[in-house]
Amino acid sequence: MIKTGIFGGSFNPIHNGHIALARQILEKSDLEEIWFVVSPQNPLKSADSLADDETRLMLVKAALEGEVNLVASDYEFKMPRPSYMYDTLTAMRADYPERQFTLLIGGDNWVRFHHWYRWEDILRNFRIIIYPRKGSVIDKTTLPINVEIVDTQLYDISSTEIRENISKGNDISRLVPKAVAEYYK
Repeated sequence: MIKTGIFGGSFNPIHNGHIALARQILEKSDLEEIWFVVSPQNPLKSADSLADDETRLMLVKAALEGEVNLVASDYEFKMPRPSYMYDTLTAMRADYPERQFTLLIGGDNWVRFHHWYRWEDILRNFRIIIYPRKGSVIDKTTLPINVEIVDTQLYDISSTEIRENISKGNDISRLVPKAVAEYYK
């Protein structure tokens, strides 16, 4: 079984924090690969602030070029919308039986995980790795057996902040991979 982490998100746009975080998770866990699953429509986010699907996917592919074991995925593009992680993980398991999928989520998402669609089924059927997020404190002693925290660095970069900088015409080159900065120039 190829141990594959699923890092889902809008990636609107992908930034240096996403990539550095994925590298650290690979280093500190037993995962062999991390798939950046670009979500066409997160049910918890408004669709109007999203760059179009193909642009976000293209930027993730460009940002990950040359990265080892970090892969851009458009898997959710063929899924019904809005996309729910339970459906994605279940479909991936069926399509890739040689892989063991692990969901990667931030501590902020873990705190509200009980609001996710079929969250109990995700917990029952998949491993979860939580990475720290500012302001989210998680008691390790209360975690289910298939859920673990990977102690990664905190990255104080947000896609919202980057979009605000883009709209103001500010330089974003320190926040995003070169290909992303070039695209928004």
